[in-house]
Amino acid sequence: MYAAILRLPNFDSYQIQSLRTGIMAGSICPEDLMLDVMTRMHVSDLAICYGMTEAPVSFQTSPADTIAERTGTVGRIQPNVEAKIISESGETVQCGVTGEICVRGYNVMVGYWGDPASTATTKDSEGWLRTGDLGTIDTSGFLNIVGRIKDMVIRGGENLYPKEIEEYLRTHSEIMDVHVFGVADAHYGEELCAWVSVASTSTLTEGDVKSFCHGKISHNKIPKHVRFVETFPMTVTGKVQKHIMRAEMESRLVQH
Repeated sequence: MYAAILRLPNFDSYQIQSLRTGIMAGSICPEDLMLDVMTRMHVSDLAICYGMTEAPVSFQTSPADTIAERTGTVGRIQPNVEAKIISESGETVQCGVTGEICVRGYNVMVGYWGDPASTATTKDSEGWLRTGDLGTIDTSGFLNIVGRIKDMVIRGGENLYPKEIEEYLRTHSEIMDVHVFGVADAHYGEELCAWVSVASTSTLTEGDVKSFCHGKISHNKIPKHVRFVETFPMTVTGKVQKHIMRAEMESRLVQH
């Protein structure tokens, strides 16, 4: 919604200097978008929240945090809520090490209605909820989201995180938004695919996108497939549905 507001052709005609506070959540926020909201929309006290339906708002930034902490993290744990980062084997990792984010507290669901099996795979006997998100917590307690476990692409045995690639591609002046995901590949198991949204006046091509990456990010992180789209499939809460994008792209690749 913030991105859509900022893209309005007549955005500058609105008198919004009285805006001061706002909350951004629901999806990982690109740093440039956040800075635009804070400057062009005058939302100086913008707060970033992290949570999920099963555990709403577990982390949040504060207006007292630095700009770097407010743009590069989703803040610190909320009062009366606990968090830990665990490895694939379930062990708690050290500060700064990537792993799955787990939370526990009053905000965690009792369970999925009428589905004890699904509850047991998500929430353990000690009340810890496995979020399915990957992140790191620094020594000051700030959480940085790396991506979702299901979004991780395994290309030729290497783990690739779409968020890192998306953040780089969004630095291109003609790219308004981009989402990267994996598609099946006979040789590597999975290959990277990028769906890119650009302004209607843009002449950006697939080759331009790949050239923008060469020499700037690792060659194995350069998307093999690039598709230009006007919109992305989303849930009613504004979360991009990459599984739909993957299915549609794989269908297109088979046809061609």
